[in-house]
Parts: sequence; C-alpha cells; structure tokens
Amino acid sequence: MSERKVLNKYYPPDFDPAKIPRLRLGKSRQIKVRLVAPFAMRCATCGQWIGKGTKFNARKELVPSESFHSIPIYRFYIRCQRCAAEITFKTDPENNNYVAEHGAQRNFEPWREQHELNEEEKKEEEESSEMQKLESRTEQSRREMEVMDALDE
Repeated sequence: MSERKVLNKYYPPDFDPAKIPRLRLGKSRQIKVRLVAPFAMRCATCGQWIGKGTKFNARKELVPSESFHSIPIYRFYIRCQRCAAEITFKTDPENNNYVAEHGAQRNFEPWREQHELNEEEKKEEEESSEMQKLESRTEQSRREMEVMDALDE
C-alpha cells in the first residue's frame, strides 16, 4: 500500500514516451454526459410526460453541418423512462433555447407566444395611430384595385 504515496515513479533508462500510442478521437464522437431536461416534453411513443429538470444520462454529439455564427450546435440523445424510446433534441443558439427533433414534442414553445404578442402589438399600434389607419386603408384599397384590374384583363 505504500506505493500509492510515492511522488516519483521509476522510469527505466530505455523508456521512450514517443513510443506510447496516442488515442485519436474522431469529430463525430458521442460523449456520455449527465444532463437535465431543458424543457417539458411528452414522449411521442407512449405519451409519458417528462418534466423540465428531470435528470438523464445522455449522449452528446456535435452536429457537423450546422452552426450559428461559429457557435457549434450539439445534439443530445436521451431515453424515455417508461418505454425507453430514443428522444433527440439539439441546441438553438439563435433563440437561446433547444429544439425537440425526434421522439418527443414540447409542451410549451415560447417563440409561438412571442410571435402572437408581436402581432397583437402591431394591431394595437395601428389602431392607436390615425395616420397608420389611413395608410393601411389606402394600401388595402390599392391592392383591391390591382386585383380588380387583373380580373378585368
């Protein structure tokens, strides 16, 4: 047991560290990681609800053909707790979120709500400004005139 406390190991005089083979790892290598489910999802196979924050042993790989402004995009593979079906999702640095790819669907998608809010804001802004109302009406009537002319021909 005393050899584990030794600070210096014995190297024979004919030892050459260059002769030790190095481990070469490929770029498409999958790494095993422990991760937390980044969003609430539902398994497409069995219907099991997987809550945000559920811990999984996952495989992580670099998506070779995709990147966002030189930020690499990673794909994660997890398994459903009930049916062991494979679920994949990948990072989405553009929206600062994740995208469910295969095997599950998200329960809540924040960008849909944001899109609806943007449309509502545009409508409110248009209603509040009289000049905007007038411009939109003239634009709409111009389109109608063009359609009528096209139908006449």
